Amino acid sequence: MSVTLVTGGTGKTGRRIAALLSLAGHSTRAAARGGEANTCRFDWADPATYAPALADVSAVYLLAPSNVSEPLEAMRPFLELALQRGVRRFVLLSASSLPKGGPMMGAVHAYIERHAPEWTVLRPTWFMQNFSEQQHLKTIREEGRIYSATGDGRVPFIDAADIAAVAAEALVRDVPFNRDLILTGPASLSYGDTAKILEKVTGRAVSHVRLTEEELAERFVASGMNPVYARILAAMDTAIAGGSEDAVSPEVQTILGRPPISFASFTEAERAVWV
Repeated sequence: MSVTLVTGGTGKTGRRIAALLSLAGHSTRAAARGGEANTCRFDWADPATYAPALADVSAVYLLAPSNVSEPLEAMRPFLELALQRGVRRFVLLSASSLPKGGPMMGAVHAYIERHAPEWTVLRPTWFMQNFSEQQHLKTIREEGRIYSATGDGRVPFIDAADIAAVAAEALVRDVPFNRDLILTGPASLSYGDTAKILEKVTGRAVSHVRLTEEELAERFVASGMNPVYARILAAMDTAIAGGSEDAVSPEVQTILGRPPISFASFTEAERAVWV
């Protein structure tokens, strides 16, 4: 039986994708850098982990290495080996703000479109899980604050569960998409809007703190982020302030046959993490 390899198999999207595929009866191999239970060890920085991860694999979900400003350089050796070993289908997690040939995952997008027999590039907007699992969780819990340089810019935040469901479909459907998919939630919200929803759901005060792009980059660097990567991420916030993410896509509804999860529903489901 051919195997679907899920890199980043313990991450926000990877663990959900692996669970969906396994539940549907597909042979699935979750891969993670630490080689945790029920995963195989896979590290972009360690080529010795590539061949074992690729054994009998026909499709790969690609999660780029974190904190790397030029991921194609890190990913190309693995991609070349996968193609040599006959892997046909590649599904890449990119971002709505990163077009083909652009920075970061944009270069990987261009590479797989050029070389892969079957491919999909997922381009979701910002994750709702940033509030419950990542950078905003700590500040909401400890300070009742959300920090950004987005001003009044609006984002149609998306639940990682919706991204995973689309990714699972892209990995196993009979006919490959062979295109990129812009994935969003059902409505655009400012960070001020998200603070109000969190206040209502949690019963505690939550506010949005407006930073400059430079101030946000400094916060990222202080948290241990690569300075180049930090500046790129901070610049994305400035782009949001200018309206770059204020658009809702129909792709989740079209592909899954149901509407995407709303931010209000997400916060109700995750309420316990903030209280």
